[in-house]
Amino acid sequence: MELDRYAERLRSQLAAVAEAGSEETRALAERMSVALEPAIRLALLELLSEAAGEISRELAPGGVDVRLRGQDPELVVSRPTDPAPAAPAAAAAAQAAVDDEPASFRTTLRLPERLKARVEQTAAAEGVSVNTWLVRAVAAALETDRPRTPPQSGSRFTGWVR
Repeated sequence: MELDRYAERLRSQLAAVAEAGSEETRALAERMSVALEPAIRLALLELLSEAAGEISRELAPGGVDVRLRGQDPELVVSRPTDPAPAAPAAAAAAQAAVDDEPASFRTTLRLPERLKARVEQTAAAEGVSVNTWLVRAVAAALETDRPRTPPQSGSRFTGWVR
């Protein structure tokens, strides 16, 4: 999906409005349209991302993701390939909690390259997007029956444990 035509439409509308003004007004409108293009692109991407989130909530367990290819967004629809096997009670409860959540937010997650590749492979094998897979994994991790005890003062832990 190319955002250029939408940004160009806004530029031409701004230019049409500026035609009513002086030469200085038209030059200012031209400079403003160039300067506003990144903000316009970002606003359009945010709109697409929010729309994809709303559609994904309705399509569960499938979904829609917005991915960037260069500067242009791409909508990727994921459909479940096979009915999911019966999930353990904790995972089912975690998924129900995720499905009932009315709003979402965006966060940045930095993963080592090797872990990122494994997440992408696993999500693809399950027929879901990386985002959906990560949301389910986080929700399932938070819904375990075992109580979590905070580390004692002065203790240091690193790594990942199941």
